[in-house]
Order: sequence, then structure tokens, then C-alpha cells
Amino acid sequence: METFNGMSGSAEDSQVHYAPPTQTDPGSGNNIDKIRDILFGSNMRDYEQRFSRLEEALRKESSDLRDTTRRHLESLEAFVHKELAAIETRLNTERAERSESHAAIHRKIGEVEHHEANAKRELRNDLLQQSKELSDSLRQKADEIVSLLDRRFHELHHAKTDRENLASLFNEVALRLTGQFKVPGAE
Repeated sequence: METFNGMSGSAEDSQVHYAPPTQTDPGSGNNIDKIRDILFGSNMRDYEQRFSRLEEALRKESSDLRDTTRRHLESLEAFVHKELAAIETRLNTERAERSESHAAIHRKIGEVEHHEANAKRELRNDLLQQSKELSDSLRQKADEIVSLLDRRFHELHHAKTDRENLASLFNEVALRLTGQFKVPGAE
């Protein structure tokens, strides 16, 4: 709690209590600076807290996005390894069969090449499809983060103190401090 010429307040408690000065103080111009500091100090801390929460939310979103991407890539890698192992198994089986008969070799080579081309084509198509899904997912997450940033920016923009209201408040405080403020109907 801070006390200065009849005014008391703290950073957490933004209430200002006014007590008329008992004598003319040559440093009374500092009263307005103290009031300004009390009023703006809590708002600035509030904005800093909001920015900290926003930054933490963005860090979490970014971390979640990285984790999701990593899981998708691990899944894709496991799928590719499984497919490659299956292709390798098929190729080994077909090689053993080709060694049994020289006449069947030419026919089997054509079949193996055809199967291999189909498997590669399917694998490429699967990889392309999963790559597109991951890209779409990444793009969607990026759009969500940008949208979140926009919303948070607009929330902070609309929540800040209106300059006209603040100027009116300071004007009234100045008039009260100088004793020039008249309450309507109090005469």
C-alpha cells in the first residue's frame, strides 16, 4: 500500500481514495503523475498477463502441432517400412520360384516387374495421399493459430481503455484536485 498526500492505493488494488490536502503543496503536480501511474500500472500488468497467457497458448498450440506432425510422420514411416517389408517378402518368394525353372524365369520377371511397378505406384499414391493429408492438417493448424492470434489481438484491442473516457476522468480528477469541480445540484 502506497500513501502520498492523502491518496492511498496499490498495484493490485486500483481504488483511489481522495482526501483534500490540508495545505498547499508545491509538489501537487506530482499527484496527477501518481494517479496516472496507479491507473495505468494495473492496466499494463493486466496487458502483460494477457500477453503472457496468449504466448503460452501459442506455445502449447505449436507444441501440439509438432507432436501431431511427429505422430503422423511416425505412422507414415511405419506404414512405408511395413509395405517395403511386404514387397521384399514377395520379391524373395518370387526369386526362389524363378530359380527352379529356367523357362519360367522370363515369365516371372515380367510378373515381378508388373507387381513391383503396381506396388511402387500404390506406395507412391499412398505416400502422396498421406503427404497431402499432413499438408492440409498443417495448413489447417496454421490457419487456426492465425485465427487465434487475430481473435486475441481483437480482444486485447477492444479491452483497452478508451482515450476519451480516460481524458475525461483525468480532467475531472484535475478539477477536483484544484477545487474547481462543482457537483450539479449541490449549491
